[in-house]
Amino acid sequence: MRKPFLLKFLLAAVLLLGNTAFASDSDVEEGKDKKTEIKEFIEHHLQDSHYFNLYGTTDEHGKVHHVGFPLPVILWDNGLQVFSSAEFHHGEEVAEINGNHYRLYHNKIYKTDAEGTITYDEDHHPANVRPLDFSITKSVVMMLVTGLLLLWLFSSLAKSYAKNNSIPTGIGRFFEPIVLYIRDDIAIANIGEKKYKRYMPFLLTIFFFIWFLNMFGLTPLGVNVTGNIAVTTALAVIVFLITNFTGTKDYWKHIFDPLGDGMPWYGKIIIYIILVPIEILGLFIKPFALLIRLYANMTAGHVVLMSLVGLIFIFKSWVGGPLSFGLSFAISLIEVLVALLQAYIFTMLAALYFGFASEEHDHDHGHDEEAELAHL
Repeated sequence: MRKPFLLKFLLAAVLLLGNTAFASDSDVEEGKDKKTEIKEFIEHHLQDSHYFNLYGTTDEHGKVHHVGFPLPVILWDNGLQVFSSAEFHHGEEVAEINGNHYRLYHNKIYKTDAEGTITYDEDHHPANVRPLDFSITKSVVMMLVTGLLLLWLFSSLAKSYAKNNSIPTGIGRFFEPIVLYIRDDIAIANIGEKKYKRYMPFLLTIFFFIWFLNMFGLTPLGVNVTGNIAVTTALAVIVFLITNFTGTKDYWKHIFDPLGDGMPWYGKIIIYIILVPIEILGLFIKPFALLIRLYANMTAGHVVLMSLVGLIFIFKSWVGGPLSFGLSFAISLIEVLVALLQAYIFTMLAALYFGFASEEHDHDHGHDEEAELAHL
């Protein structure tokens, strides 16, 4: 009895999977075009933009209409050139500003002629001159919005604390445990009670800044700020500067004299030829690991999520569609956790580096112990 049922079940599964995975000959070519379109859409989503696009619609003629608002373009090209990104018409037209012509090509601005000619080098890369670009892009807008949100949020929390004798009210009840966790389990645990307060403003700011940006990236706004390597590089550079400019004598001594006084100087020369360059290289490897970890994890999450959504349009099946939607929903839930986790990891490692830099050895206490042992 079981074998006929098993055969029927396998036959039904094969038919369903066949209907899902394979299409007619006319649909195969269309599937290839759809795959290319989805790939280009994902690449466009991962890049920054001079236009804040909310959503797009396609009319009956196949033309895409963008709904959003243009952003200011600020260039330095023999002087300051300021104009609206609407002049580009989403890259379809050449902008003429003060006798200069500029073209938006793959979300980058190139200087060109009235026809918008783009010349290429032997590697097929654009060879046109690129003016210095200080534009307010989509990522910059979201960072400004996040910064203002943090300023308003924590200013309100501070005022509520002052009015209610340090008792949180409203949304402060949600954020207070997070702030206390960052103070007790991240700052104090890694830096120490003596010096953690000087780093707390930065640690709180960087945690909530990354967390909020990651959460904005999961909204329909389609913002991928922390998936921009320029942003993560800037955050890592700040950590690098704070770490090294607040480093104590013991911190720098450990880098250039890692073995300390345990060996005579002539016995350490050969070892230090290898060891000291490694310590110096570690100064740059630590922030590099910070920026790559945040950038790679957030970019990978966006690529996987959007690829799963794109499968809905490729399968065009009542089996493949719901399956892709279910996987997309599950990955979205995981990405909510990853958004918080990456903010936590970045803050934790930054606090760990600050702890290394601010560490001081109690030399006097050590000498007292040596004197006491000698007396005994």
